[in-house]
Amino acid sequence: MSMKRSVINAAYREALAVFHRTGWALPLHPRWDVTDCGSGDFDRCGLVLVNLAEEPEYSEKLIYMRLGQTIPAHTHHKKKEDIICRRGELMMELWAGSPAAGRTGTPIKVKRSGEWVSVVSGRPFKLVAGERVTLLPGIYHSFGPTQPDTIIGEVSTANDDTSDNVFADSSVARFPLIEEDEPAAVRLVSDR
Repeated sequence: MSMKRSVINAAYREALAVFHRTGWALPLHPRWDVTDCGSGDFDRCGLVLVNLAEEPEYSEKLIYMRLGQTIPAHTHHKKKEDIICRRGELMMELWAGSPAAGRTGTPIKVKRSGEWVSVVSGRPFKLVAGERVTLLPGIYHSFGPTQPDTIIGEVSTANDDTSDNVFADSSVARFPLIEEDEPAAVRLVSDR
């Protein structure tokens, strides 16, 4: 499935408006990333990312998702990351292995706001503004906002988004195929 450039442009403008309305100052020329994960249904699945820092050792991203959107269950080969609820509220699910393998209901130890806690695999839990979860490679995760104008942060070790994402559903794509139905409003990290 493809994602229309007009949908990407609208998502970019919406995210930019939310960032400005909620007081987030962005770098002068940030790198943008908009994806529907190959679903063809951005209202249900996808996100808008702004790369705030990209260094050899680490990166920082700001994420906007619409109410009703989720990011599908995925993990990373190498990347360690903190997912931070910067504004609003989000629900998150974690798994110690692929959710497709039926690994739900078992406890997983993770750092939540710096403290080791146990969460139940496959059981959604809430993060409110200021809370974070530290995810190690191999921990599958899925999340989405439960309030409008929720803003999510990601601070992580540097990674290659083209090869480090492993989705539980193999039909999910990190970057969408783009149908060019109008000129691009912003250049994406995936644009050639």
